[in-house]
Amino acid sequence: MKISLPLLRRRPDPSSTPRPSYGSAGGDLRDPEAGTPWTPPDAAVRQGIPVGATVIERSVDVRVPESDRVVYQAASLLLDYPDEQLLADLPVIRAAIEEGLSGHEARHLLALVDHLESVPLAETQRHYVETFDLRRRCCLHLTYYAYGDTRRRGMALLDIKQTYQRCGATLREDELPDHLCVILDFAASVSPAVGRTLLLDHRPGLELLRISLTERESVYRHALEAVSRTLPTLVGHDRDTVRSLIASGPPDEQVGMEAYVSGSHATTGVRV
Repeated sequence: MKISLPLLRRRPDPSSTPRPSYGSAGGDLRDPEAGTPWTPPDAAVRQGIPVGATVIERSVDVRVPESDRVVYQAASLLLDYPDEQLLADLPVIRAAIEEGLSGHEARHLLALVDHLESVPLAETQRHYVETFDLRRRCCLHLTYYAYGDTRRRGMALLDIKQTYQRCGATLREDELPDHLCVILDFAASVSPAVGRTLLLDHRPGLELLRISLTERESVYRHALEAVSRTLPTLVGHDRDTVRSLIASGPPDEQVGMEAYVSGSHATTGVRV
C-alpha cells in the first residue's frame, strides 16, 4: 500500500515531456537549465562523473525500490511541522508503513508515528521548533550544510528548483527547494531516481543531521535512520566531509543571503 495520494504535496505536471527511462522525470538531458546540486568536483572525478553533469544526467541508471518510496513518503510527512492535519493523517501513514515496509525502516518510522499519536500536539510543536529551527546542526535545509549563508547557497537553491521544474514539479510559495521534506516528497511522488540522486548529493549533511538528532535523543532521529538505510554506506570524500562538519559545523559566513534559520515556526508558524 502506498500512502494515499491526497497526502502528497505535489503532482507531476502532465504537460511535461516524460523520459522513457524513468517515467515522470522529463527533460532533455543536455538542457542547460537542468539543476546541478552540490557535488565537490574532486569527488565527481573520482566517481567517474563528468564535472558539470546535471543531476538528471547522473540519475539515469538509478533504480529505487518501491519500499524506498514508501520510506520517503512517510518520512516527508512525519518530518514536517506537526499540526492537526498531520495527526489526522497518521492512521493512513501507519497503514502504509505496516503494509509496505518491514525490518528496521518500519520500526523506526512506526516509533515516530507512535510518539506523534501519544504526545500532546503543543509539546510536539515545541520540541520541533527547539530542534530544527534553533540549532545549526539540526537544519532541515540540506544546502546549508555545504554552503551556510553564502552566495553559493543561493545558486545551489536555484539549481535544485530548476531540476524540479524540468521534472514537472512546482514548489509551493512557502517552500525552499532544499528542505528535506520537499526533496523526500519529490523522490516519492515525482521522480524517485532524481530525488535519490539529490539525497546522495547532500549525504554528508543528512548524516550530520542524523548524528545530531541521535545525540539529542530526539524522536525525529527515527525518520533520519529510516532514510539513511535506503542509501549506500558513507565512504571516501563523503565520510571526510561528515568528519569536517562534526568538527566545525556548517559554514557561518553570512554573505549574499539574509541571516537564515532552518525554519520560521518560532516567529510566524510558516516554513520559508
